[in-house]
Amino acid sequence: MIEKLVRKNVLDFQPYLPGKPIEEVKRELGLTRVDKLASNENPLGPSPRAVSAMKKFLNRVNLYPDGSGFYLKKVLATRLKVKLENIILGSGTDEIIEIIGKTFLNPTDEIVVSKHAFIRYEMAGELMGCQIKRVPMKNFTHDLEAMKKAINETTKIVFIANPNNPTGTYVTEEEVAKFMNGLPEEIMVVFDEAYREYVTRKDYPQTLPYVKRGQTVIVLRTFSKIYGLAGLRIGYGIGKSELIGFMERIRPPFNTNSLAQIAAQASLSDESHIKRSRELVDKERKYLEENLEKMGVEFVPSVANHILLKVGNGKDVFDKLLKKGIIVRAMAEYDLPEFVRVTIGLPQQNRRFINALREVMDKCS
Repeated sequence: MIEKLVRKNVLDFQPYLPGKPIEEVKRELGLTRVDKLASNENPLGPSPRAVSAMKKFLNRVNLYPDGSGFYLKKVLATRLKVKLENIILGSGTDEIIEIIGKTFLNPTDEIVVSKHAFIRYEMAGELMGCQIKRVPMKNFTHDLEAMKKAINETTKIVFIANPNNPTGTYVTEEEVAKFMNGLPEEIMVVFDEAYREYVTRKDYPQTLPYVKRGQTVIVLRTFSKIYGLAGLRIGYGIGKSELIGFMERIRPPFNTNSLAQIAAQASLSDESHIKRSRELVDKERKYLEENLEKMGVEFVPSVANHILLKVGNGKDVFDKLLKKGIIVRAMAEYDLPEFVRVTIGLPQQNRRFINALREVMDKCS
């Protein structure tokens, strides 16, 4: 009876399953120590400036947040050299992806995604009942040439994660320029740059110029990753004012909380924290890659703060690592059942992971 009340797309919809919290794993398995390397969080935590700013604001949380996020948007607009009306804030970029779907997608529309890209793009399309065209990757990287060829008269949006989650790969400035060249104006391109601050490659593309030229582009960025504010859920999108204006009609009025806005502003002023976080990942990525090579474990070279590993039976390895107090992410939902994804953590966490993985792989061989 109840199912008759539910929209058909919701009946068939599969929810996103986040990684298990540390405390739940401790309770379930009776462990005293658990290292969570599953959700691509910054192990250094937030900037001390962000923590200090939140503490000062705590006695004002009885008041509703600034619904427009004016002060955070003002800082971002100055930093990015755009106008306030070019920016939308979200409860993480997850919410902005959903807002994009609710604002622009009809059941007769189609979106183009990479087969192993962040699953939330497909979910946004499925929720709105539109068609999903999944384009195979090339060397675990978005094949922009193939994605462009996949566009047809019903295509509305193309989603490009750069760097991509879960593969950690990126597309270059030249590849993006070729993709954008001659693209019809009515095709929206969404560049999801959640991990951009970790990238040090010189050929990593700059996408804001497309927005500033008035092209139908939305760039997504977040405070969840290198800024260490995942628990506060704060992200933003940048696009031409006409696009953002329609999205603002859908955005809930108080979708980003006061502490998140305050912490995000403070985080933007702390370049030293970003530098430390990036240096940690660069150093520890090398450690993990060197040890994975010694163990004979295949992996996808990454520019982000996570690595995709080919381990045979991903679910089995996930379960065995979990019993040893190491939480990684099994990749079956990304159609990668032989893989797990590991977040690059603190040195001691990475060493515990390597030791635990070595024990697991030895038993599997």
